[in-house]
Amino acid sequence: MQIKIRHEILSYASLLISGIVMSLSIQTFGTQAEEIKTVDLIVHGRYVVTMAGDNQVIEHGAVAVDDGVIVAVGHGSEIAAKFSAEKEITGKDRILMPGLVNGHTHTAMVLFRGMADDLTLMTWLQNYIFPMEGKFVDPEFIEVGMSLACHEMIKGGTTSFVDMYFYADTGADVIEQCGLRAILGSPSIDFPSPGFKGWDDSFAAAVKFVKNRKSKSGRVIPAFAPHAPYTVSADHMAQVSKLAKELDAPITTHLSEDRAELALVLDRYNTTPIKHVESLGLLENKLIAAHVVHPTDGEIKILAKYKVGVIHNPTSNLKTAAGISPVPEMLKQGVRVGLGTDGAVSNNDLNMWEEIRLAALLHKGVNYDATAMPAETVMYMATKGGAVAVGLDHLVGDIAVGKRADLIQVDLSGPHMTPLYDVISHLAYAASSSDVVTTIVDGNILMDNGKLLTLDAEIIRQKANEIAARITRALNKE
Repeated sequence: MQIKIRHEILSYASLLISGIVMSLSIQTFGTQAEEIKTVDLIVHGRYVVTMAGDNQVIEHGAVAVDDGVIVAVGHGSEIAAKFSAEKEITGKDRILMPGLVNGHTHTAMVLFRGMADDLTLMTWLQNYIFPMEGKFVDPEFIEVGMSLACHEMIKGGTTSFVDMYFYADTGADVIEQCGLRAILGSPSIDFPSPGFKGWDDSFAAAVKFVKNRKSKSGRVIPAFAPHAPYTVSADHMAQVSKLAKELDAPITTHLSEDRAELALVLDRYNTTPIKHVESLGLLENKLIAAHVVHPTDGEIKILAKYKVGVIHNPTSNLKTAAGISPVPEMLKQGVRVGLGTDGAVSNNDLNMWEEIRLAALLHKGVNYDATAMPAETVMYMATKGGAVAVGLDHLVGDIAVGKRADLIQVDLSGPHMTPLYDVISHLAYAASSSDVVTTIVDGNILMDNGKLLTLDAEIIRQKANEIAARITRALNKE
C-alpha cells in the first residue's frame, strides 16, 4: 500500500513538473514571438560607425530599418534576437556608416567636366561658364547631366547634396527617380541665364518652385539660390531674404569666395561680402554659404552668431586659386562647417572622399600643425556636421534610432585598407569612392554590392556622350 501511494505521489509530481516545464516553454516561446519584429531591412557591418554620441564604433554591429526609419542600432546578435527582415545585407569586411553629405555642388555641370581648366575664377566664370551655359543648358542637359551626377554620387556614397542649378523642376524629377536626398535651389541672377531674361523672371520662377514643389517622397527640399553678392544687387538680395523668411525656405549662395569678389563688393558697397549680406538680413535665414574663403576674425564670429552653414570646398578653391578657407578657426569659434565638391567643372568630380582627405591634409600643412583637422573632425564634417550645416540633421547625418536610414557600406577587403587599427583613420586617409559597395537612402537600396538599382548607367553614359558631341561640334564651328 505504501509503495502504491509513493508511486502515485511520484507520478503526480512528475506530471506536475512536466506541466510547469511545458508552461514555461510556452511562455518563453510566446515571449520570443512577441519580441521578434519583422522589419524591412537589416544591414550589418564588421564595424558600424554611427557618428552619434560617445560610442561611435560598434564592432560586429547591425542596423534595423523599417519604413525608411532606423528602429534599432546595436551588436549584430542583439539585432538578430529582436528583428527579422525581408532583406538582409551582410557586413563581412564592411564598414557601415552614415551616407556622405555634399553641401555644395552644381550637379548637371558634369557635362562641362574638363572644358575650361586652369583659369582664374572670374575669367573662368565670365568668359567660359556663363557663355557656355547660355548656349547649351536646357531641360535635356539638366536631365542627362543630373542623372550622370546622381550616378557618380551614388557610386561614391553621397546620399544628400545641396544643389543650385537651372531648370530646378527637371532636376527635382531626376532626384526623385534616382532616390537621393537634396536641398535643391532654383537660381536667380541679375543678367540673362538659361531659360530667363534676367532677375524678374528667374526670381519669379524660384518663388513658384519653393511654394509649389511638394516632394512626394520628402527627399527634395526646395530652396532659393541667389548666385552671389557680386551678381545679385542689394535690393534683390533683400527680396530673397524677405521671401525666404515668409516661406521658411533655405537659401544657398556663394559667399566670400575669391579676392576679386571682395574687390567688387568693396567697390560697389564699401564693405565686405559677409557684412553686406548681413545688412540685407540674409544671415537671419537658413543660409548655406558656399566657400567662405576670406572671412575676417570678426566675420567668423558673425557666422557663428547667426548659425550660418558654411561649406568648405577645398579642391575647387585650390583649382581656381581662390585661397584656403580658415576652417580650423571657424570650427574653433563654433561655426557650422560641412564639406562640398562644388561643380565638376571646377573640381573635376563629385568625389567626397577626396574632399575629406584634402581637408584633413591641407590645413595641417598651411598651419604647420599636424593636429589640425584630425580624422574624426573631417569625417564629422562629411556626415553629421555636414547635415547640421545644411539643416538636415533632424533627418540624417548619423546612425541613430529615429533618423532616416541614409547609409553606406565601405569595403575593407582591398590591400590599401589592410591592416586596420583605427576605423576612422582608414575612412579619412585610406578609403576612396571605389570602396563604397552599398548605398541606401530612406531605407531604399540604390546600390547593392556595387550594382546600381535606380539608374541605367549605360543609357546615361550614351546620352551624356551625345550631348558632349553636340557641344564639341558647335564649339568647333565658332
